[in-house]
Amino acid sequence: MKFGKSICVLNVGGTRYAFTREVIRDFPLRRVSRLHACATEKEVLELCDDYDRDRNEFFFDRHAQAFVFIMLYVRSGKLRFVPGVCELSFYTEMLYWGLESAHLDSCCQKRLDDRMSDIGLDSLSEGDIVLSGDDPQSQEETVPRIALTGRAKWLEKVRKTFEEPNSSLAAQIFASVSVIFVIISMIMLCASTLPDWDTAKRKTVEEHRIVEAVCIGWFTAECIVRFLVARDKWDFIRHPLNIIDVIAISPYYVTMAMAGAGMPGAGLGVAGVTLRVLRMMRVFWLMKLARHFLGLQTLGLTLRRCYREMVMLMVFVCVAMAIYSALAQLLEHGLDMGSQNNDYASIPAAAWWVIISMTTVGYGDVYPVTVGGRVLGGMCVVSGIVLLALPITFIYHSFVQCYHELKLRSARYARNLSAEMLQ
Repeated sequence: MKFGKSICVLNVGGTRYAFTREVIRDFPLRRVSRLHACATEKEVLELCDDYDRDRNEFFFDRHAQAFVFIMLYVRSGKLRFVPGVCELSFYTEMLYWGLESAHLDSCCQKRLDDRMSDIGLDSLSEGDIVLSGDDPQSQEETVPRIALTGRAKWLEKVRKTFEEPNSSLAAQIFASVSVIFVIISMIMLCASTLPDWDTAKRKTVEEHRIVEAVCIGWFTAECIVRFLVARDKWDFIRHPLNIIDVIAISPYYVTMAMAGAGMPGAGLGVAGVTLRVLRMMRVFWLMKLARHFLGLQTLGLTLRRCYREMVMLMVFVCVAMAIYSALAQLLEHGLDMGSQNNDYASIPAAAWWVIISMTTVGYGDVYPVTVGGRVLGGMCVVSGIVLLALPITFIYHSFVQCYHELKLRSARYARNLSAEMLQ
């Protein structure tokens, strides 16, 4: 900025904000920071609606209350909708100042996605909204920008690469490599349970060790890097998937340490069994695929949001199972009428028959033989269908909503990736 005073005044809808040139230069809002690079008043007027040279005041004919909330984001890093203002109107204000939907808190992002879905704007992109004074280059910048500099920017970029597979081309390549290692690890785990595995392993022991070491090394490096770049280390440690990662990785190093100390794991009794159990925890590495596949993400989000309905479903099933198992044990075995059915010798044994009947699986390994037991079985099957159908309706609607929400978010990331590849 080669004109005006050292103090710049932003007049947004009648509300004034005073900043120094240095603050304007590093301002997190793209439209404001671009003022510093302007050399003439003509360039300034391409970014604002009017300019007063005497007072070095920049006029913006925008929503004043919306800008107050945007300034709160600049100060605190949290961006939420203005109460009483249409979500799309506030979103337009965000785009005008150079913010993206990714800057919103997760709850407000959901509201925006729902609003766009209600009016049929499922494929809306930031470039579809024409903003006065924005050049094409500024509209294509979809990477979230916050007030980060130097090392913090680099850490944020690395964090997105590891945590958000669709955030960039590098993130997608890394995610693809990670999926390949997960698949290889699962194949090795499944093959290790085959009867001929020990013989094959003795013949190619070096190759098996190399493959296992490479997979474990990749997962270890990934886990360490994700921990180092995590915003909140404590939240990272408490995350269930990260706990599973540590539990699945640690048996390999424990086994190697024991082998180095001359203590083979197979002969350690309880310790050896524990190691084998922990080694089987590697199967939960499949949960890592939830970061890369929309279906698994939808399932996890649905279960998290519908835990009350899931608890309700479990209560319904448990109450019905307790009632029907007690009655089935009484009718088939407890009355002692000369035709006792030993499959119903106890209530827990009868509970197995109840649960497979209520879920309409009906293996046929256990079945009633008395008239009363068969009548009770029919009632059990019919009531099971009704009880399961009641809460599943809510879960279904939540699943559809979660899928639609994640689909919109995935489409947004895909547009960002396309913009990055075209640059």
